[in-house]
Amino acid sequence: MITLHYNPGNASLFPHILLRELGVPFELAFVDRDKDAQSSAAYLALNPHGKIPVLVDGDLVLFETMAIGLHLADAYPAAGLAPPPGDPLRPLYYRWMAQITNTLQSEFRAWFYPHEFTTDPAGVDAVQAAVGDRVMGAFERLDAQLGDGPWLLGETLSAADFYLLMMTRWGRTLPRPARDLPHVGAHARRLLARPAVAEALRVEGLPEPWI
Repeated sequence: MITLHYNPGNASLFPHILLRELGVPFELAFVDRDKDAQSSAAYLALNPHGKIPVLVDGDLVLFETMAIGLHLADAYPAAGLAPPPGDPLRPLYYRWMAQITNTLQSEFRAWFYPHEFTTDPAGVDAVQAAVGDRVMGAFERLDAQLGDGPWLLGETLSAADFYLLMMTRWGRTLPRPARDLPHVGAHARRLLARPAVAEALRVEGLPEPWI
């Protein structure tokens, strides 16, 4: 049985949606951040960085959001959420996964926790303002790349699309919400209409607006 260690709305949302889209059996293990459970000895034995999510798949213990997504999409090829090796779309799929993790997810860390990126308390607002500009710039470039899609790989839906949806959701907190970008917003709305996405949001108890 696969177990996903999660907290509602955290980076675990992407693999949670992916598991439901794949239709594989799994269970959720709640990590109570209010009680600092991610820093407990038991959790650090799974992920020494104390970050969410962690996926346990038999003897495999895997952390890092992108790595979990890559593993799941490849482990269940019949679902078609990753182009197979040798397919011309495979390198583009890698590019999108890397682009999302490097230019969006990593930057969102500084957006949500700017105090971690300065030793000067007076500089927190400046850190957040600067990273907010960078994140919106990344979304604008992505919006232009995405075009009418409908998906990141054109007509082919992939795990990268669900990864971007999580970023678009986080982007609702920016001064200009990511959903206001025409192609990014339309992409997110298409995904929100999928039953797997709706069920994951329901189970995690996430309130609207979802993006």
